[in-house]
Amino acid sequence: MHIGMIVGIGPAATDFYYRYLIASLARAGKDLDLSMAHADAPTLLRNQANNDVGAQVEVYTRLADRLRAAGAQALAITSIAGHFCVNEFKQVSPLPIIDLLNEVQAEIARRGLTRLGLIGTRRVMTSQLYDALPEATVTVPSGDLLSRVHDAYVEMAMSGRVTEEQRAIFFVAGKILVEQHGCEVVMVIIPRQSRGL
Repeated sequence: MHIGMIVGIGPAATDFYYRYLIASLARAGKDLDLSMAHADAPTLLRNQANNDVGAQVEVYTRLADRLRAAGAQALAITSIAGHFCVNEFKQVSPLPIIDLLNEVQAEIARRGLTRLGLIGTRRVMTSQLYDALPEATVTVPSGDLLSRVHDAYVEMAMSGRVTEEQRAIFFVAGKILVEQHGCEVVMVIIPRQSRGL
């Protein structure tokens, strides 16, 4: 299958998926057939913060048309933040969408998890992963810590690196979610270069 990826919304996420696809298909003895279309991260973050679904769907549709013209048969958006309008995009996309939210939901069910902590952008946290986990109790940082986590997460995702200060914020948030709220796991997408988190 020729895969299309909408990338650029956090370069580290793009790098992670690209390397994972290369390695997975190499193990399977297959060649990777891949096209990428670049989306602007500041535009996405602005549209997400303003809940401007229409504007972001328009961006995705233009990029999906480009991927289809390149021969892609399905597409994935490489950013969880970028999924804030995925349901609306599915209705107009010229290509089938590999939906990360559905995959996360399936994995949570497979592992039998019921109490989750969540770290990400403000919108991802306050929407509890866009309400994609109805079978689980989802807890997020509160008050000033939520803003600090959001800021640190966006900076980390954009740079592909985590600073000691950002790492400390994530650990504090994770510890609170586990020790004070009883979360079994804390979900946070860590860019490949930041795995030392």
